[in-house]
Amino acid sequence: MISGMYMGELVRLILVKLARDQMVFQGKTTPELLTTGRFSTSYIYTIETDKDEEGLANADKVLRDLGLNPSAEDCKATRRVCQIVSTRAARLCAAALAAVLRQIRDNKAAERLRITIGADGSVYKTHPGFSRRLQKMVRRLVPDCDVRFLQSPCGSGKGAAMVTAVAYRLAAQQAERQRILDTLRLSREQLLEVKRRMTDGIVLGLSKQTHEQTSVKMLPTYVRSTPDGTENGDFLALDLGGSSFRVLLVRLRSGKRHKVDMHQKIYTIPQETMQGTGEELFDHIVQCIADFLEYMGMRGASLPLGFTFSFPCNQSKLDEGILLKWTKGFKASDCEGKDVVMLLKEAIQRKQEFDLNFVAVVNDTVGTMMTCGYEDPKCEVGLIVGTGTNACYMEEMHNVELVEGNEGLMCVNVEWGAFGDFGELDDFCTQFDRSVDDCSNYPGKQRYEKMISGMYLGEIVRNVLIDFTSKGLLFRGKMSERLKSRGIFETKFLAQIESDRLAMRQVRSILQHLGLTGSTCDDSVLVKEVCSVVARRAAQLCGAGLAAVVDRMRQNRNQNQLDITVGVDGTLYKTHPHFSSIMQETLQDLAPQCRVTFLKSEDGSGKGAALITAVLS
Repeated sequence: MISGMYMGELVRLILVKLARDQMVFQGKTTPELLTTGRFSTSYIYTIETDKDEEGLANADKVLRDLGLNPSAEDCKATRRVCQIVSTRAARLCAAALAAVLRQIRDNKAAERLRITIGADGSVYKTHPGFSRRLQKMVRRLVPDCDVRFLQSPCGSGKGAAMVTAVAYRLAAQQAERQRILDTLRLSREQLLEVKRRMTDGIVLGLSKQTHEQTSVKMLPTYVRSTPDGTENGDFLALDLGGSSFRVLLVRLRSGKRHKVDMHQKIYTIPQETMQGTGEELFDHIVQCIADFLEYMGMRGASLPLGFTFSFPCNQSKLDEGILLKWTKGFKASDCEGKDVVMLLKEAIQRKQEFDLNFVAVVNDTVGTMMTCGYEDPKCEVGLIVGTGTNACYMEEMHNVELVEGNEGLMCVNVEWGAFGDFGELDDFCTQFDRSVDDCSNYPGKQRYEKMISGMYLGEIVRNVLIDFTSKGLLFRGKMSERLKSRGIFETKFLAQIESDRLAMRQVRSILQHLGLTGSTCDDSVLVKEVCSVVARRAAQLCGAGLAAVVDRMRQNRNQNQLDITVGVDGTLYKTHPHFSSIMQETLQDLAPQCRVTFLKSEDGSGKGAALITAVLS
């Protein structure tokens, strides 16, 4: 319908039809006119010349060459048929081009597209009106695109050489990209080595003699059992781990269908309180607890409290937690090195509006295990993969050398985020990991966490993108100022970019948010690959660590096959489309003798804290 191979044939068929309908050539045809391919498309070019008289004379000559004896009206009719066929071809071509231009504009999420179209071909170059009609119709169909047409001087010669040169350059660039990304890809042997080193760290951390020689601290939690469904009563829970915190009332009802009712309020901590005195901070917390009890109609109550305190603590018993150091922007004075339970109780005495008859200091990972243990008795492992990452599990008491006693089990807080702080992961760290670590608040600390958790994955991706751009491998080598800003590439972007439901145009909208307005479809594909590689490595490393934990539990119990449930919480695990499946595949591969079920926790730091208090109070 468009190309030069068929345009002349279309004109011939129309002339034959008109002749048979007695509309031209006095109803006569000739063998030449009836021969396929006899009316060349080049005839159309000469007939449609801009000068009417010349065009009609050319029509007369072409028709006589076909054995016809045309009148002046026949020549005019033939010229009109040529114009109709070529105009339709130009407009059909314009419609297809308009669709392509709209797609390009949508891909770029641009309000207005500026673009150049390289054009070649005998019809475009030789036909006297085709290019003009094509261009006019394209501009009418896509008025929001500024289109420039550039005629190619020698597409098949010079163009072929250009294609070869570009292909060579692209192949070299792709090889360089893959070389860089390969540093972030882990082999099965490397993952087995991570598992082995984690296992070694666990053993060293449990022993009194070697506890200080490992980054895996294996902190006793003094939680000796998981829930059994008989827990009953009202419990307060306090969840403190950031600039906002929650106060909860958790009502546990035992029986055949044990149930949990929860009520909560969220309170904020002003910046000046976070960085003021410890007395001001804990007075503010106690004031919020009093407000909550008033809100619940329980003013003056005396209840047990589960205190989820998400800062590094040293515990020698369940109702004591010595704050080792503030993190997450807290700098309240006179708190580090002190018992947070005592600081809380002193603030309650100053307030004198309510009392707490028991306070348990709870780690959020243990709370996650306890929450899932309430639903599934086989749950003896807790895992968090969110802003940070950590794990806990039920260890044989005789192996926990930091605590007296040999009977039964105790939940141990692995504190595996710090794995690698003694150099255990140095040979797996890339230049991007080192850059993220160097710019972090605590360089050299939490190395494993910095390779896995949501707080850092976006930053790893950003560093890879900067490296690619500086080497001309991405965004045509043009860096945006926003991309240079630390923390601008949020980890939630990884989940959005890798989400199977999203098309590339949404990837592009994220890149535009980062100031990369000139990014192409190829850029989007590469950004998606970077996100995929970084998230995959994180999930595999997490799976390798978990394999070390569950395999140890299996060996502790002298079982050939271990059936166990892992309670999991954390936004990265819950929201990333592939993290959980990759982690589980890695775990299954590295610990084939463990059958592991994963159970998503609902509110480990609230409900879980109350359950720990219920089990132990």
